[in-house]
Amino acid sequence: MQYGMYQEILEQPESITNTLKYEKENMILIADKLKQFDMIYIVGCGSSISTCYSIRDAIKTISTLPINVQTGYEFSHNQYLEKNSNVGLIVTSQSGETSDTVAALRKAKKYNIYTVSIVNEEESTLRKEADDSIFTRCEKEEAILGTKTYITQLLSLYWLLFSIVGGSRAEKILGELENLPDLLANLIENTQDKALKLAKENKDVDIFYCMGSGVNFGLSYKLAMTMFMEGALKHACPLYSGEFRHGLIERVEENVTVLFLKSSSNNITNEAMKICDGLKVNSIVFDLEDYADIDPLLAPFILVIPLEWFIYYLADLNGEDPGSTRHIGKIRY
Repeated sequence: MQYGMYQEILEQPESITNTLKYEKENMILIADKLKQFDMIYIVGCGSSISTCYSIRDAIKTISTLPINVQTGYEFSHNQYLEKNSNVGLIVTSQSGETSDTVAALRKAKKYNIYTVSIVNEEESTLRKEADDSIFTRCEKEEAILGTKTYITQLLSLYWLLFSIVGGSRAEKILGELENLPDLLANLIENTQDKALKLAKENKDVDIFYCMGSGVNFGLSYKLAMTMFMEGALKHACPLYSGEFRHGLIERVEENVTVLFLKSSSNNITNEAMKICDGLKVNSIVFDLEDYADIDPLLAPFILVIPLEWFIYYLADLNGEDPGSTRHIGKIRY
């Protein structure tokens, strides 16, 4: 059976192409406004905050640009602000209606803070109420875990923040973003069969530990929180690779499953992998080198494609629609 998420995976290259085509000039103008601030807050929830984590960790690798990432609830309830302070706020939400994120935007506006929204719904609250807005051109998305909305939101954040940072590596990354549609189209076509095989091998696994460092932590967060738990209905836990030696190292053993997101040949993720191999852990490795020759800071754009196919087939093999929900949208709080 083919679920709605299947077609949405296929639509990702076109969504990126259209977002760049219609929003690039707008993003350049917004980036110029953001350059003036001493601090940029970036707020999101669910898949959206995972994109915030990734851009934060990408930027801090090559720049001292001050970025503060929070969930909508934490910003709206626990962030101290002052009127007319020299800070800006970027809010991210596929629907543009996420209640905590809307509350964060409205709090910022009370303090005369410049606001930018990144949304996929043209008539949404966040798009209407933000000072400026980036409209990701994905058309309607039905699958709850976010495919084309995730990758275009990530694209928008990368374009904004790397435009601010500048420099040779930032310029190279911006150039590679332009080439993403063709690269992703190839990945979508060529990673499907391997993902199906991997899903068959792991369809009976009950819990997945998802591990990454740097930009890959944001993707590991999305993988656990919205892909495994919302899409495949599997228990999952996201972890920084550096924290492997605290907690999980006491639980890894034969038949425990750890999924590694890898994009560097020399970091703590590799050390954790070696320990797991020695303990006969069921290690699943998604390595950037297997998929693309691209700047490692762009790893989430690449690794998410085979992960989407893996989650899609994992859900399907367990009789679940990876785009449906049991409680999200029904319970309001």
